[in-house]
Amino acid sequence: MYVRDAMSTVVLTIGPAHTLRQAASLMSARRVGAALVLDPDAEGMGILTERDVLNSVGLGQDPDAEHAHAHTTNNVVFAAPTWSLEQAARTMAHGGFRHLVVLEGGEPAGIVSVRDIIRCWAPTREMAF
Repeated sequence: MYVRDAMSTVVLTIGPAHTLRQAASLMSARRVGAALVLDPDAEGMGILTERDVLNSVGLGQDPDAEHAHAHTTNNVVFAAPTWSLEQAARTMAHGGFRHLVVLEGGEPAGIVSVRDIIRCWAPTREMAF
């Protein structure tokens, strides 16, 4: 199986001035664990994950005062839709992160998460009664 088979094509994009509360609200509403942060004044794109929001709140920071740009990872690792799921999983394990931005033609085509890969690899769950 390939990244294109597992990736979510729902790509949430936010700006660097979004507060963490706004970002968390948007991620929750769209049921995604990460948002691309597009800053017209910066080169490239960044990623803000649910873990970034959790770490900020855990440090006692105010989610209404903290902005995405202060918590964004800018050294994003990208995947191609043609990568194998094994390659994506190895990359995530090696880098210590749970999301890969998938680029196609230089543009974001999706995001693949550890959860997405597990869904593809795990057998269908049977309902236990």
